[in-house]
Amino acid sequence: MEKRNLSLLTDFYELTMANGFFLDGRENEIAVFDVFFRRVPDDGGYAILAGLESIIDYIENLKFTAEEIEFLRSKKIFSEGFLNYLANFKFTSDVFAIEEGTPIFPNEPIFVIKGPIIECQLIETMVLLSYNHQSLIATKASRIVREAKGRAVLEFGARRAHSYDAAIIGARSAYIGGVIGTSNTISDMYYGIPALGTMAHSYVQSFDSEYEAFKSYALNYPDNTVLLVDTYDTLNQGVPNAIKVHNEVLVPMGKKLKGIRIDSGDLAYLSKKVREMLDNAGLTETTITVSNSLDEYLIRDLIVHQDAKIDTFGVGERLITARSEAVFGGVYKLSAIERNGILVPRIKISDNVAKTTIPGFKQVYRFYDENNMAIADVITLFDEVIDESKPYMLFDPNAPWKEKLVSNFKAVPLLTKIFDNGKLIYKKPSLKEIRAKKEQLFGTLWKEVIRLQNPHEYYVDLSKPLWDLRQEMITKHRSR
Repeated sequence: MEKRNLSLLTDFYELTMANGFFLDGRENEIAVFDVFFRRVPDDGGYAILAGLESIIDYIENLKFTAEEIEFLRSKKIFSEGFLNYLANFKFTSDVFAIEEGTPIFPNEPIFVIKGPIIECQLIETMVLLSYNHQSLIATKASRIVREAKGRAVLEFGARRAHSYDAAIIGARSAYIGGVIGTSNTISDMYYGIPALGTMAHSYVQSFDSEYEAFKSYALNYPDNTVLLVDTYDTLNQGVPNAIKVHNEVLVPMGKKLKGIRIDSGDLAYLSKKVREMLDNAGLTETTITVSNSLDEYLIRDLIVHQDAKIDTFGVGERLITARSEAVFGGVYKLSAIERNGILVPRIKISDNVAKTTIPGFKQVYRFYDENNMAIADVITLFDEVIDESKPYMLFDPNAPWKEKLVSNFKAVPLLTKIFDNGKLIYKKPSLKEIRAKKEQLFGTLWKEVIRLQNPHEYYVDLSKPLWDLRQEMITKHRSR
């Protein structure tokens, strides 16, 4: 596809606000914005961060060409001075982010943008849509892969995705979440995610008999013969024909039937019957792949409660669309504004406690115990120093009397500087490195946090100075 200029992929009010800042002479005023989310999708215990690479690429290519400027001029609302500002736009802000593949939790800053307020405002929509969509899919994939209990999971959802962009980027996000491959060929070309697939029912139907279809496929792909056996009758025709092709076509070539796929019917019952038939035919190494509107709950039931004999799951629409919960819910909020060279904290207060923001320029630390298991995350003011040689008091910010004194811990800062004064200083990791990081960090979470239902709440606490600041600001604004 022709490379697109995404500078106007922004909510219109960001442009009207930016124009207002410009007209008020505030275009160079420094602000700090936080990106965070308030609730884990599917009532889960964790989320997986994805989308940083897209945000980096967007910022590096952010420019307003004559075409965009002329379009905005046609709206007859923007000043010529502001349009000239956009024509000469250069991103100069600092961007901090938690790295892709990291487990993340509600209310902690995932991204922090610090710079001229117009710049911060203009990138809001793209930051949110990249992070929200990709984290949603990575989180869903992680949930599905975990319930597969070590069995392979493939992403099969391209044709049901919400757009071609969602299909391509969704496959990348699902790979971060733990799938081993995708049906989407272009995602293999772009990202190196193994593209896998064999045949559809139409292939079988195009031949005069199922056996002829299987024979043709085996002759064409003798090293990778995986046959779809449910076009007509799985147990009475499909599997017997697959075994016959193995014996009559593949064995004389010194090859074996690699696998069969079932795409309909009672997957638990069929998989057990098929496994028995294959084993009786000596095909103990032939794998069974299933698909058909699967999700983490169905996969768990198939494995744990129904003893299904399945080696690989192909998961489509319920993964690529995160069908059970289609919104991640990340938000973008002002947390500080510069006055006379000093960052002054800002807060939004709501009757809904969960919507009262955390003020100030901040950092996030993950605390690990002596066994390298994650204890809690602590949000601090950016310049706070945590002394690992001394005990540290963790407390629930909504119920501060709930305290826990920890010692022998390690505190790791999570926010990494990505852009410094508009210059990219972060070395983008490969997709395989991101995936490996996810696996490593996921292993530091307690099983109670990552269980599918009613997970233990992972604590995200505030440092005492930050909690004091927040309480002081709430009291100050409520008393007005």
